[in-house]
Amino acid sequence: MRAYKTQIKPSAKQRTKIRQTIGVCRYAYNLYISHNKEIYETDKSFMSAVDFSIWLNNEYIPNNPDKVWIKDASSKAVKQSVRNAETAFKRFFKGQSGFPNFKKKRDQDVKMYFVKNDAKTVIACKRHKIKIPTLDYVRLKEYGYVPTDKTIISGTVSEKAGKFYVSALIAEDPGAGGKAGANGTGGIGVDLGVKEFAVASDGQVFKNINKTKNIKKLGKKLRREQRGLSRKYEVKKKRKEGLAKRSANIEKNVLRVQKIQDALSRKRQGYARYVVSVLVKTKPKYITIEDLNVSGMMKNKHLSKAISEQSFYYFRKWLESQCKRHGIELRIVDRFYPSSKKCCSCGEKKPELKLKDRIFKCSNCGLEIDRDLNAAINLESCSDYLIS
Repeated sequence: MRAYKTQIKPSAKQRTKIRQTIGVCRYAYNLYISHNKEIYETDKSFMSAVDFSIWLNNEYIPNNPDKVWIKDASSKAVKQSVRNAETAFKRFFKGQSGFPNFKKKRDQDVKMYFVKNDAKTVIACKRHKIKIPTLDYVRLKEYGYVPTDKTIISGTVSEKAGKFYVSALIAEDPGAGGKAGANGTGGIGVDLGVKEFAVASDGQVFKNINKTKNIKKLGKKLRREQRGLSRKYEVKKKRKEGLAKRSANIEKNVLRVQKIQDALSRKRQGYARYVVSVLVKTKPKYITIEDLNVSGMMKNKHLSKAISEQSFYYFRKWLESQCKRHGIELRIVDRFYPSSKKCCSCGEKKPELKLKDRIFKCSNCGLEIDRDLNAAINLESCSDYLIS
């Protein structure tokens, strides 16, 4: 299975339908949590998604005629939203996460789900448009990206910063990405950092994109829009108006902030995908990275903003996906491995090395090397601290 996500250009009627469906899905998700919260407080258990769907259709809607609009949305989308809420409860009972939270409209993290559930249902895709159940054909912004000769199993439609996206899950032939690692001759160690985004053991250096002129310009624009939004809220407070209901000007300002944040996110994630692509194209047998404690690094108030902008989590997830696709072994080194404080030549450790020391100088063999390159070489040859 492989997912293809791209932007779509729905008509005004289709946009209304998408927003209505997403609103119903969010309501069903929150209703499931609210209903099960009462059960949990009484019996320390929860209702399954199947039982909740039966209760919703046979008891809740008939007893609440004003909620009949729930049936106007796609039943598949609503059921998937309930299943997502059930997954959140299962994770809570397994101790993998906290108690499920309610979904908020402003977070825009609820999606409209569609599926090919029988032989008669066909999710057709052409070069410039895709057929989505309950929406009919929707135009694609990027032509030819989604394959037209393969079967679409399911997908989601989402909205973010005023833009609409479709993610189509497609069944592909096994080994479609090839086995790059089978013909590789060696490995690569990759050290992630703040000064440079990544340094590879073969000498490749990938700059920090947040220091480029384009990103700095967007960051300055974002700060200006956020200051304007803050001033509008301060005016509402002085007038003693409620903050729950936002005015039209505040809504416009919020949308401008969301668009800039979305542009920054897409540029950073696109750069992370580019770095992964360059590393994978070298066809190594394995790629080694460090298991970074990002949450711990974020506690440093001087570096927290710079670290959060680097998209380390997205880089790792995309690297895992591409290594699996191309048959490359991904090695994860324990976070306590002293990759920066160990000499890549003689193995001598330098415990007194500070963060400001950008050049590693070995007191034993006299080697002088960039500390990030030294760490990358150590990661490449590491075999004792592997956790996966």
